[in-house]
Amino acid sequence: MTYRRLPSLNALRAFEAAARHRSVTRAADELAVTPGAVSRQIRALEEGLGLTLFLRGAAGLALTAPGEALMAASGAALDRLEEGVAEARRAVRAGPLTVGAYTLFASRWLIPRWGRWRQRHPEIEIALTTTADPLELRPGRFDAVIAVADDRPRPGFWAGRLLPIETMPVCAPVLVEPGGFRWEGKALLHSRQRPLDWARWLESQGIDGVDTAAGPSFESISLALDAAREGIGVAMAIRGLVGPDLAAGRIVAPLPGIRRSSRSFTLMLEASRLGEPALRLFRDWLMEEADTG
Repeated sequence: MTYRRLPSLNALRAFEAAARHRSVTRAADELAVTPGAVSRQIRALEEGLGLTLFLRGAAGLALTAPGEALMAASGAALDRLEEGVAEARRAVRAGPLTVGAYTLFASRWLIPRWGRWRQRHPEIEIALTTTADPLELRPGRFDAVIAVADDRPRPGFWAGRLLPIETMPVCAPVLVEPGGFRWEGKALLHSRQRPLDWARWLESQGIDGVDTAAGPSFESISLALDAAREGIGVAMAIRGLVGPDLAAGRIVAPLPGIRRSSRSFTLMLEASRLGEPALRLFRDWLMEEADTG
C-alpha cells in the first residue's frame, strides 16, 4: 500500500495563497479567514517540514529556495485537486446539500432551528459538517458554508449576514456579589479560538488594570462557557449564541458592555449556483431565520 507523507491540506492551502500573493493579509482575504489563522498554518507547516519557507521583512514576504519549490508543486496540485472535487460533486448532485459551519454556531443557532427547516422542506436532506478550523470553511468545499467574515465583497460568491459577533462577559450568578460585580478574585476564561476577545472587550469599555494573560485557556468557546456556568470564572461569550442560557439563569452578564466586531457569522456560497432550487431554498430559509432572530 502506498503511504503518502503529506502535510496538512489546510496548511498547504494557506502557504500557497500567501506565496502567490506575497502577503498573509491578502491570503486571508482570499480564504475568508483571519491573518492570524493563515500565519499559524504556515508556522505549523514550516515546523513540520523543518524548513524556512518565507523570509519576512519590511517589504513583505519573500520565498526561500525550499519555498519556491513547494510553491511550484502545491499550486498545481491544489488546482488539480479542486477540479477533481468539482467533478465528484457533479456526479452526486442529486444527494443531500452539504453544509459546513462552526461547531458553536451549529449547536447554538442552527440546530435549534433545524426542525423548522425539516417541517418546511422534508424532501431536502442536509449533510452538516462542523469544525473549529476556519480554513475548513471555504465556499466551494461545501454547497454552502457558514463562516466568520466581514462585509467586503468576494468575487464569484454570494454572502449574507446571519448573526453579528457581539462579545460580552458572562459568568455563573454566584460570582456576582449583592453589591455588584468586582474583578478581584475572578479568573478570566479564555478560548484559543478567539484569544484576543478579552483584550479587545476591555479596551472597548475603557477598563484598565485587568491582566488579560491570566486565567485558564480552553480549546473552544463552548468549553469556556461550560466552565463559566460551573462558576470557575468569567468567559467572553457571543451574545446571539447564549440567549437561552441567559434566559434560564444558567449564566448572567455581570457587566453591561457589548463589543461589536466588524465580522459576522455569514452564509457563503458560489454565486453561479444560486439557480439550483434546493440551494436557493436553503439560502432563503436561513436569511428568513436571521431576520426573525
